[in-house]
Amino acid sequence: MNVWRRLSGPRRALALAGAGALVAGGLVTIPVTAAQAATQCDIAYSSNEWAGGFTASVTIKNLGDPVNGWTLGWTFPNSGQRVQQGWSAEFTQSGSQVTARSLSYNGSLATGASTNIGFNGAWSGSNPKPTSFTLNGVVCNGGTTTPPTTTPPPTTTPPPTDPPPTTTPPPAGAKVDNPYAGARGYVNPEWKAKADAEPGGSRVSNNPTAVWLDRIAAINGTPDSSSNGAFGVRDHLDEALRQGAGYIQFVIYNLPGRDCSALASNGELGPDELPKYKAQYIDPIAAIQGDAKYRNLRIINVIEIDSLPNLITNTSGQAGGTVMCDTVKANGAYVNGVGYALAKLGAIGNVYNYIDAGHHGWLGWDTNFGPTADILKTAAVASGSTVNNVHGFITNTANYSALREPYFKVTDTVNGQTVRQSKWVDWNFYVDELSFAQAFRDKLVSVGFNSNIGMLIDTSRNGWGGSARPTGPGATTSVDTYVNGGRIDRRLHLGNWCNQSGAGLGERPRANPEPGIDAYVWVKPPGESDGSSKEIPNNEGKGFDRMCDPTYGGNARNGNNPSGALPDAPISGAWFSAQFQELMRNAYPAL
Repeated sequence: MNVWRRLSGPRRALALAGAGALVAGGLVTIPVTAAQAATQCDIAYSSNEWAGGFTASVTIKNLGDPVNGWTLGWTFPNSGQRVQQGWSAEFTQSGSQVTARSLSYNGSLATGASTNIGFNGAWSGSNPKPTSFTLNGVVCNGGTTTPPTTTPPPTTTPPPTDPPPTTTPPPAGAKVDNPYAGARGYVNPEWKAKADAEPGGSRVSNNPTAVWLDRIAAINGTPDSSSNGAFGVRDHLDEALRQGAGYIQFVIYNLPGRDCSALASNGELGPDELPKYKAQYIDPIAAIQGDAKYRNLRIINVIEIDSLPNLITNTSGQAGGTVMCDTVKANGAYVNGVGYALAKLGAIGNVYNYIDAGHHGWLGWDTNFGPTADILKTAAVASGSTVNNVHGFITNTANYSALREPYFKVTDTVNGQTVRQSKWVDWNFYVDELSFAQAFRDKLVSVGFNSNIGMLIDTSRNGWGGSARPTGPGATTSVDTYVNGGRIDRRLHLGNWCNQSGAGLGERPRANPEPGIDAYVWVKPPGESDGSSKEIPNNEGKGFDRMCDPTYGGNARNGNNPSGALPDAPISGAWFSAQFQELMRNAYPAL
């Protein structure tokens, strides 16, 4: 999906206003003594803060005997300091006391080994750094200690196996500004089991991923399918409650004539089956999500990947336009289908809808940027919906566009030529996903969406780490050598979208990473295929697209470049072990 489509609020207002004032906090290094071993550790705590918020990084270094499982504790000096969402540890907070417990993959620390954890936080009044830590119940004292003969009591009560969300949920019917903030994400046990079965997979298997509802049968579960599990919508919601999750993510993905410009992600409904989409797909999902049993769970729906931008870029008169795109534009299947989904699901008080908004390598040109914003607005007010049913938008879903390109800017010039003139950028106004998402948010507000909308960026496969990752700008011989030598995105062409060779896991899911961005998310579960490398008969309506064939030499949409796809891939959504292993090898930040 996400094929090449083109050829030549109050909180967010405050965050945007304060972005320029972001400063790096000082580094605090504190020696720590671990319990039950003659062990000394160092804790390095650093933070970046802005008005009302901060991101903290904590490095635990073991200087003594090996540690097998650790619990780090501290007390915030100010009662207004709160942990909102953390990573690489299980965080709980009671009053000003914070506990961070090791996960399965980072609990063992050999002598001299380190591990890093972090979190996003909020503060009021002031944001002083903690001055005292405990490790496994022993107060940091700067020296090596001999373990006591009895286990000292922990300074904080360990959290239960399934801790509740870190914030009190809003009353039923009351939405929060950012559903990801301060809430623990749902870990799909079916995806987790596949990841855990892979060597090294436990390092990432506790990250929240989205559940894809890509056909009607997925609502109740499809145990015999290659690309869906036995769990249906209600099963996932019940499991989220059991986990004590604060939010769960679903992908609503079954429009009539789905993904009209591709084949690998085609769906089960014909272009004229809008009534069936409403009655047999959206209505049953809404009925389950609306059950009062789930009223305190934040249910996040990603609405119809790759749909509305197709109406701008892949109809008649556009390079590569298709008859199917013409059909669903003419009969209103996409606009009215999305509007109906927004209205029906948005009426539920604890549901948050984010509409798919392509990616920078698809919509970054003026010819696509503004018109796509307009068609999104048209859909948002169709079929009885209003813009109030749209909580935000998501970019880069199931795609590979780099989050940031640190070594060149769109305004750079080489030998009298701008970066926009390079073959890679091709006159695009954006060179990476973060700049595009922030600019597109502003455009969406300007066309009539609420000023407090937020953006999501799918970072599940856009890390581009490993040995091929550039460490500086390219040579200034020409604008092309400058861009190609320094670009993080190592695809052969921005239009390549299927099972890309060399890709890696990107930023781990977390809330409020940048101004205007609600969260980095893993909507496309790493390890699930984009499409088959060859034709594979199936009963899921998924076709064979040559862009998933590693031997394919390309077409006009991708500049007649090779597809860059991995070989031996299964159908879209099925588990692809070789890809999962490659994503872990090339993860950035590295695992």
